[in-house]
Amino acid sequence: MLSMQVPVFSLLLAAGPDAADIIRKAHAAAGGEVWRRPSTLYLEGSAELYADGTLASRQSADRYVMWREFPAWNSTAHAANGKVRIDAADGNRTLFQIAFDGEKTYNQNGEVPGAAASREWSENFGFGIIRFALDEGFKQTLMVPDSVDGHTVFVVKIVDPSGGETSFAIDQQSHQIRRVAFDTPRGWHERIYSDFFWVEDPGWMQPGRVRLYYNGAKTNDIRWTKAVVNEPIEARRFVINRDSPSESQ
Repeated sequence: MLSMQVPVFSLLLAAGPDAADIIRKAHAAAGGEVWRRPSTLYLEGSAELYADGTLASRQSADRYVMWREFPAWNSTAHAANGKVRIDAADGNRTLFQIAFDGEKTYNQNGEVPGAAASREWSENFGFGIIRFALDEGFKQTLMVPDSVDGHTVFVVKIVDPSGGETSFAIDQQSHQIRRVAFDTPRGWHERIYSDFFWVEDPGWMQPGRVRLYYNGAKTNDIRWTKAVVNEPIEARRFVINRDSPSESQ
Protein backbone atom coordinates (compact mmCIF):
# COMPACT_ATOMS: atom_id res chain seq x y z
CA MET A 1 0.00 0.00 0.00
CA LEU A 2 1.44 3.42 -1.01
CA SER A 3 2.06 5.86 1.82
CA MET A 4 0.15 9.15 1.60
CA GLN A 5 2.44 10.85 4.11
CA VAL A 6 3.53 14.35 3.05
CA PRO A 7 7.34 14.62 2.88
CA VAL A 8 8.90 16.56 5.75
CA PHE A 9 10.69 18.83 3.25
CA SER A 10 7.36 19.90 1.74
CA LEU A 11 5.98 20.66 5.20
CA LEU A 12 8.98 22.85 5.97
CA LEU A 13 8.51 24.79 2.74
CA ALA A 14 4.83 25.29 3.47
CA ALA A 15 5.61 26.58 6.96
CA GLY A 16 8.06 29.23 5.71
CA PRO A 17 7.29 32.88 4.98
CA ASP A 18 5.38 33.70 1.81
CA ALA A 19 6.34 36.39 -0.70
CA ALA A 20 3.92 38.99 0.67
CA ASP A 21 5.21 38.52 4.23
CA ILE A 22 8.80 38.98 3.06
CA ILE A 23 7.86 42.20 1.26
CA ARG A 24 6.09 43.50 4.39
CA LYS A 25 9.25 42.88 6.42
CA ALA A 26 11.36 44.63 3.77
CA HIS A 27 9.06 47.66 3.98
CA ALA A 28 9.35 47.70 7.79
CA ALA A 29 13.15 47.36 7.75
CA ALA A 30 13.51 50.22 5.26
CA GLY A 31 11.43 52.66 7.32
CA GLY A 32 7.84 51.50 7.25
CA GLU A 33 5.20 53.85 5.89
CA VAL A 34 7.70 56.72 5.56
CA TRP A 35 9.74 54.60 3.15
CA ARG A 36 6.74 53.05 1.39
CA ARG A 37 5.11 56.38 0.56
CA PRO A 38 7.76 59.12 0.60
CA SER A 39 7.29 62.46 -1.12
CA THR A 40 10.88 63.41 -1.99
CA LEU A 41 14.47 62.25 -1.64
CA TYR A 42 17.76 64.08 -2.12
CA LEU A 43 21.01 62.10 -2.29
CA GLU A 44 24.60 63.18 -2.74
CA GLY A 45 27.88 61.35 -2.95
CA SER A 46 30.41 60.23 -5.57
CA ALA A 47 30.60 57.59 -8.29
CA GLU A 48 32.82 55.62 -10.62
CA LEU A 49 31.20 55.42 -14.06
CA TYR A 50 31.97 52.90 -16.83
CA ALA A 51 29.97 53.79 -19.95
CA ASP A 52 30.41 50.44 -21.70
CA GLY A 53 31.56 48.32 -18.78
CA THR A 54 35.24 48.51 -19.73
CA LEU A 55 38.01 49.89 -17.57
CA ALA A 56 39.03 52.19 -20.42
CA SER A 57 35.66 53.98 -20.22
CA ARG A 58 36.07 54.89 -16.54
CA GLN A 59 35.09 58.36 -15.38
CA SER A 60 35.19 59.54 -11.76
CA ALA A 61 32.44 61.80 -10.46
CA ASP A 62 33.52 63.48 -7.25
CA ARG A 63 30.01 64.94 -7.09
CA TYR A 64 27.04 62.70 -7.85
CA VAL A 65 23.61 64.05 -6.89
CA MET A 66 20.03 62.88 -7.26
CA TRP A 67 16.74 64.68 -6.67
CA ARG A 68 13.59 62.54 -6.63
CA GLU A 69 9.90 63.36 -6.34
CA PHE A 70 7.98 60.12 -5.88
CA PRO A 71 4.64 59.23 -7.48
CA ALA A 72 1.61 58.59 -5.28
CA TRP A 73 0.84 55.48 -7.34
CA ASN A 74 2.77 53.36 -9.83
CA SER A 75 1.56 50.39 -11.86
CA THR A 76 4.46 50.15 -14.35
CA ALA A 77 7.88 49.36 -12.92
CA HIS A 78 10.08 50.15 -15.90
CA ALA A 79 8.85 53.52 -17.11
CA ALA A 80 9.48 57.07 -15.92
CA ASN A 81 7.30 58.15 -13.01
CA GLY A 82 7.19 61.04 -10.59
CA LYS A 83 10.14 63.37 -11.19
CA VAL A 84 13.88 62.75 -11.08
CA ARG A 85 17.20 64.41 -11.81
CA ILE A 86 20.77 63.13 -11.62
CA ASP A 87 23.90 65.27 -12.00
CA ALA A 88 27.42 63.85 -12.28
CA ALA A 89 30.45 66.15 -12.23
CA ASP A 90 34.21 65.97 -11.93
CA GLY A 91 35.18 69.22 -10.30
CA ASN A 92 33.67 71.95 -12.49
CA ARG A 93 33.27 69.60 -15.47
CA THR A 94 29.82 68.13 -16.06
CA LEU A 95 29.99 64.44 -16.94
CA PHE A 96 26.28 64.11 -17.53
CA GLN A 97 22.87 65.34 -16.43
CA ILE A 98 19.54 63.55 -16.86
CA ALA A 99 16.10 64.63 -15.66
CA PHE A 100 12.38 63.91 -15.99
CA ASP A 101 9.92 66.64 -14.99
CA GLY A 102 6.81 64.47 -15.09
CA GLU A 103 6.31 64.97 -18.83
CA LYS A 104 9.59 65.69 -20.60
CA THR A 105 13.10 64.24 -20.37
CA TYR A 106 16.26 66.36 -20.46
CA ASN A 107 19.99 65.84 -20.48
CA GLN A 108 22.92 68.26 -20.37
CA ASN A 109 22.15 69.24 -23.99
CA GLY A 110 18.47 70.03 -23.43
CA GLU A 111 15.25 68.15 -24.14
CA VAL A 112 15.53 64.47 -25.18
CA PRO A 113 13.16 63.14 -27.91
CA GLY A 114 10.43 60.71 -26.79
CA ALA A 115 11.77 57.38 -28.12
CA ALA A 116 15.26 57.93 -26.72
CA ALA A 117 13.80 59.11 -23.43
CA SER A 118 11.57 56.03 -23.07
CA ARG A 119 14.53 53.71 -23.61
CA GLU A 120 16.65 55.63 -21.10
CA TRP A 121 14.08 55.28 -18.33
CA SER A 122 13.18 51.65 -19.11
CA GLU A 123 16.84 50.82 -18.49
CA ASN A 124 16.84 52.51 -15.08
CA PHE A 125 13.44 52.57 -13.36
CA GLY A 126 12.43 49.48 -11.41
CA PHE A 127 13.47 49.55 -7.76
CA GLY A 128 10.57 51.72 -6.56
CA ILE A 129 7.91 49.25 -7.63
CA ILE A 130 8.43 47.23 -4.44
CA ARG A 131 6.78 50.09 -2.55
CA PHE A 132 3.50 49.23 -4.30
CA ALA A 133 3.96 45.45 -4.49
CA LEU A 134 1.23 44.64 -1.95
CA ASP A 135 -1.36 46.84 -3.65
CA GLU A 136 -4.23 45.56 -5.77
CA GLY A 137 -3.24 44.26 -9.19
CA PHE A 138 0.27 43.10 -8.25
CA LYS A 139 1.46 39.49 -8.05
CA GLN A 140 4.28 38.23 -5.83
CA THR A 141 6.10 34.90 -6.25
CA LEU A 142 8.70 33.40 -3.94
CA MET A 143 11.66 32.17 -5.98
CA VAL A 144 14.71 30.05 -5.11
CA PRO A 145 16.84 31.57 -2.27
CA ASP A 146 20.26 32.98 -3.16
CA SER A 147 23.14 34.92 -1.64
CA VAL A 148 24.34 38.47 -2.30
CA ASP A 149 27.74 39.63 -1.02
CA GLY A 150 27.75 36.66 1.35
CA HIS A 151 24.26 37.41 2.73
CA THR A 152 21.58 34.74 2.36
CA VAL A 153 18.54 36.25 0.68
CA PHE A 154 14.95 35.46 -0.19
CA VAL A 155 14.19 36.16 -3.83
CA VAL A 156 10.77 37.56 -4.67
CA LYS A 157 9.49 38.22 -8.20
CA ILE A 158 6.98 41.05 -8.50
CA VAL A 159 4.70 41.33 -11.52
CA ASP A 160 3.09 44.76 -11.82
CA PRO A 161 -0.37 45.38 -13.36
CA SER A 162 1.24 46.19 -16.73
CA GLY A 163 2.94 42.78 -16.79
CA GLY A 164 6.44 44.03 -15.98
CA GLU A 165 8.59 41.64 -13.93
CA THR A 166 11.12 42.70 -11.31
CA SER A 167 13.14 40.44 -9.02
CA PHE A 168 14.16 41.51 -5.50
CA ALA A 169 16.69 39.82 -3.23
CA ILE A 170 15.83 40.48 0.43
CA ASP A 171 18.19 39.66 3.29
CA GLN A 172 16.85 36.77 5.36
CA GLN A 173 18.18 38.32 8.58
CA SER A 174 17.93 42.11 8.27
CA HIS A 175 15.28 42.17 5.49
CA GLN A 176 17.28 44.87 3.70
CA ILE A 177 16.87 44.87 -0.07
CA ARG A 178 20.24 43.76 -1.42
CA ARG A 179 19.54 43.33 -5.13
CA VAL A 180 17.02 44.26 -7.79
CA ALA A 181 17.07 42.72 -11.28
CA PHE A 182 15.03 43.07 -14.46
CA ASP A 183 15.27 42.86 -18.23
CA THR A 184 15.89 46.04 -20.26
CA PRO A 185 16.52 46.98 -23.91
CA ARG A 186 20.19 47.22 -22.92
CA GLY A 187 20.22 43.72 -21.44
CA TRP A 188 19.77 42.05 -18.04
CA HIS A 189 20.12 44.72 -15.36
CA GLU A 190 21.11 44.20 -11.72
CA ARG A 191 21.68 46.62 -8.87
CA ILE A 192 23.49 45.52 -5.72
CA TYR A 193 22.88 47.49 -2.51
CA SER A 194 25.20 47.57 0.52
CA ASP A 195 26.75 49.79 3.23
CA PHE A 196 23.33 50.80 4.57
CA PHE A 197 22.98 53.75 6.93
CA TRP A 198 20.00 55.00 8.93
CA VAL A 199 18.58 58.51 8.46
CA GLU A 200 17.15 59.30 11.88
CA ASP A 201 14.69 61.95 10.72
CA PRO A 202 12.22 60.79 9.47
CA GLY A 203 13.46 57.18 9.83
CA TRP A 204 14.83 55.86 6.53
CA MET A 205 17.26 53.08 5.62
CA GLN A 206 19.55 54.24 2.83
CA PRO A 207 22.03 52.07 0.92
CA GLY A 208 25.41 53.81 1.03
CA ARG A 209 26.69 51.90 -1.98
CA VAL A 210 24.88 50.96 -5.22
CA ARG A 211 26.54 48.94 -8.01
CA LEU A 212 24.87 48.74 -11.42
CA TYR A 213 25.43 45.92 -13.92
CA TYR A 214 24.20 45.21 -17.46
CA ASN A 215 24.69 41.66 -18.72
CA GLY A 216 27.17 41.12 -15.89
CA ALA A 217 29.38 44.14 -16.66
CA LYS A 218 29.61 46.84 -13.99
CA THR A 219 28.70 50.30 -15.28
CA ASN A 220 28.25 52.38 -12.09
CA ASP A 221 29.63 52.21 -8.57
CA ILE A 222 27.86 54.89 -6.52
CA ARG A 223 28.69 55.91 -2.93
CA TRP A 224 25.94 57.90 -1.24
CA THR A 225 27.03 59.88 1.83
CA LYS A 226 24.03 62.14 2.44
CA ALA A 227 20.27 61.56 2.27
CA VAL A 228 17.49 64.10 2.88
CA VAL A 229 13.95 62.74 2.95
CA ASN A 230 10.60 64.52 2.41
CA GLU A 231 11.98 68.04 2.06
CA PRO A 232 10.39 70.25 -0.67
CA ILE A 233 12.12 70.34 -4.07
CA GLU A 234 11.37 73.18 -6.49
CA ALA A 235 9.79 72.14 -9.80
CA ARG A 236 12.49 74.01 -11.76
CA ARG A 237 15.06 71.54 -10.43
CA PHE A 238 13.73 68.90 -12.80
CA VAL A 239 14.12 71.02 -15.94
CA ILE A 240 17.61 71.21 -17.48
CA ASN A 241 18.54 74.01 -19.88
CA ARG A 242 21.67 73.74 -21.96
CA ASP A 243 23.34 76.60 -20.07
CA SER A 244 22.02 75.80 -16.60
CA PRO A 245 24.78 74.88 -14.12
CA SER A 246 24.77 71.78 -11.95
CA GLU A 247 23.21 72.80 -8.65
CA SER A 248 23.38 71.46 -5.11
CA GLN A 249 20.66 71.13 -2.49
